[in-house]
Amino acid sequence: MCKTIKQRVKFKAAPAVIYDLLADSRKHAELTGRDAVISDRIGGTFSLGGDEVTGINVDLVPGRRIVRAWRHRKFPEGIFSMAALTMAATADGGTELVLVHRGVPKDLIPETEQTWRDQYWTKIRSYLSAVGGSPKEI
Repeated sequence: MCKTIKQRVKFKAAPAVIYDLLADSRKHAELTGRDAVISDRIGGTFSLGGDEVTGINVDLVPGRRIVRAWRHRKFPEGIFSMAALTMAATADGGTELVLVHRGVPKDLIPETEQTWRDQYWTKIRSYLSAVGGSPKEI
Protein backbone atom coordinates (compact mmCIF):
# COMPACT_ATOMS: atom_id res chain seq x y z
CA MET A 1 0.00 0.00 0.00
CA CYS A 2 1.18 3.52 -0.81
CA LYS A 3 0.42 6.94 0.60
CA THR A 4 0.66 10.53 -0.58
CA ILE A 5 3.04 12.86 1.22
CA LYS A 6 2.05 16.55 1.21
CA GLN A 7 4.29 19.30 2.55
CA ARG A 8 4.02 23.08 2.23
CA VAL A 9 7.03 25.30 2.97
CA LYS A 10 7.98 28.94 2.47
CA PHE A 11 11.37 30.38 1.58
CA LYS A 12 12.77 33.91 1.48
CA ALA A 13 13.91 33.69 -2.15
CA ALA A 14 12.21 33.93 -5.53
CA PRO A 15 10.73 30.79 -7.13
CA ALA A 16 13.42 30.80 -9.85
CA VAL A 17 16.11 30.53 -7.16
CA ILE A 18 14.39 27.62 -5.40
CA TYR A 19 13.79 25.88 -8.74
CA ASP A 20 17.48 26.16 -9.63
CA LEU A 21 18.56 24.72 -6.28
CA LEU A 22 16.41 21.66 -6.99
CA ALA A 23 16.93 21.30 -10.75
CA ASP A 24 20.54 22.28 -11.45
CA SER A 25 23.11 19.51 -10.86
CA ARG A 26 25.85 21.79 -9.49
CA LYS A 27 23.56 23.84 -7.26
CA HIS A 28 21.76 20.73 -6.00
CA ALA A 29 25.09 19.10 -5.09
CA GLU A 30 26.24 22.28 -3.36
CA LEU A 31 22.97 22.45 -1.42
CA THR A 32 22.87 18.83 -0.28
CA GLY A 33 26.57 17.99 -0.17
CA ARG A 34 25.84 14.91 -2.26
CA ASP A 35 26.42 14.00 -5.90
CA ALA A 36 23.69 15.10 -8.29
CA VAL A 37 23.34 14.49 -12.00
CA ILE A 38 20.14 16.14 -13.22
CA SER A 39 18.98 16.50 -16.81
CA ASP A 40 17.31 19.81 -17.68
CA ARG A 41 14.95 18.12 -20.15
CA ILE A 42 11.55 16.49 -19.85
CA GLY A 43 12.18 12.77 -20.24
CA GLY A 44 15.76 13.20 -19.04
CA THR A 45 17.08 11.23 -16.09
CA PHE A 46 18.44 12.24 -12.73
CA SER A 47 20.38 10.59 -9.93
CA LEU A 48 20.92 12.02 -6.46
CA GLY A 49 23.40 10.88 -3.84
CA GLY A 50 25.03 8.44 -6.22
CA ASP A 51 22.15 6.12 -6.97
CA GLU A 52 20.27 6.72 -3.71
CA VAL A 53 17.43 8.34 -5.68
CA THR A 54 16.99 7.98 -9.44
CA GLY A 55 14.28 8.78 -11.90
CA ILE A 56 12.95 10.67 -14.89
CA ASN A 57 11.82 14.28 -15.32
CA VAL A 58 8.13 14.16 -16.23
CA ASP A 59 7.47 17.92 -16.32
CA LEU A 60 9.74 20.93 -15.89
CA VAL A 61 8.52 24.53 -15.88
CA PRO A 62 11.41 26.73 -14.77
CA GLY A 63 10.57 28.72 -11.66
CA ARG A 64 7.18 27.02 -11.30
CA ARG A 65 7.12 23.22 -11.31
CA ILE A 66 9.20 20.05 -11.19
CA VAL A 67 7.50 16.67 -11.59
CA ARG A 68 9.61 13.53 -11.42
CA ALA A 69 9.10 9.79 -11.54
CA TRP A 70 11.16 9.16 -8.43
CA ARG A 71 12.68 5.95 -7.11
CA HIS A 72 14.59 5.44 -3.88
CA ARG A 73 17.02 2.51 -3.79
CA LYS A 74 14.94 1.01 -0.92
CA PHE A 75 11.80 0.81 -3.06
CA PRO A 76 10.76 -2.65 -4.23
CA GLU A 77 12.09 -3.51 -7.70
CA GLY A 78 10.22 -1.69 -10.48
CA ILE A 79 8.38 0.69 -8.15
CA PHE A 80 8.46 4.44 -8.83
CA SER A 81 6.63 7.25 -7.08
CA MET A 82 5.68 10.67 -8.44
CA ALA A 83 7.09 13.78 -6.76
CA ALA A 84 5.58 17.10 -7.82
CA LEU A 85 7.06 20.35 -6.50
CA THR A 86 5.09 23.49 -7.29
CA MET A 87 6.55 26.92 -6.57
CA ALA A 88 4.59 30.18 -6.37
CA ALA A 89 5.74 33.70 -5.58
CA THR A 90 4.58 35.17 -2.30
CA ALA A 91 3.64 38.81 -1.73
CA ASP A 92 6.97 39.45 0.03
CA GLY A 93 9.04 38.19 -2.91
CA GLY A 94 9.59 34.74 -1.47
CA THR A 95 8.35 31.32 -2.52
CA GLU A 96 5.66 28.99 -1.30
CA LEU A 97 6.59 25.45 -2.34
CA VAL A 98 4.10 22.60 -2.24
CA LEU A 99 5.34 19.03 -2.44
CA VAL A 100 2.92 16.25 -3.39
CA HIS A 101 4.75 12.93 -3.41
CA ARG A 102 2.48 10.03 -4.46
CA GLY A 103 3.10 6.32 -4.44
CA VAL A 104 5.70 6.02 -1.68
CA PRO A 105 5.62 2.50 -0.19
CA LYS A 106 3.88 2.64 3.20
CA ASP A 107 6.86 1.38 5.21
CA LEU A 108 9.06 4.16 3.79
CA ILE A 109 6.64 7.07 4.44
CA PRO A 110 8.17 8.34 7.73
CA GLU A 111 11.72 8.18 6.37
CA THR A 112 10.74 9.88 3.10
CA GLU A 113 8.83 12.66 4.87
CA GLN A 114 11.79 13.31 7.15
CA THR A 115 14.25 13.21 4.25
CA TRP A 116 12.35 15.98 2.44
CA ARG A 117 12.48 18.08 5.63
CA ASP A 118 16.13 17.40 6.51
CA GLN A 119 17.77 17.11 3.10
CA TYR A 120 15.82 19.84 1.36
CA TRP A 121 13.72 22.32 3.34
CA THR A 122 16.20 22.74 6.22
CA LYS A 123 19.18 22.85 3.87
CA ILE A 124 17.52 25.38 1.55
CA ARG A 125 16.82 27.67 4.51
CA SER A 126 20.42 27.32 5.76
CA TYR A 127 21.79 27.92 2.28
CA LEU A 128 19.69 31.04 1.80
CA SER A 129 20.73 32.36 5.22
CA ALA A 130 24.37 31.83 4.34
CA VAL A 131 24.04 33.93 1.17
CA GLY A 132 21.75 36.49 2.77
CA GLY A 133 18.68 35.15 0.99
CA SER A 134 19.50 37.25 -2.03
CA PRO A 135 18.73 35.59 -5.38
CA LYS A 136 21.47 37.70 -6.96
CA GLU A 137 24.08 35.92 -4.88
CA ILE A 138 23.00 32.39 -5.69
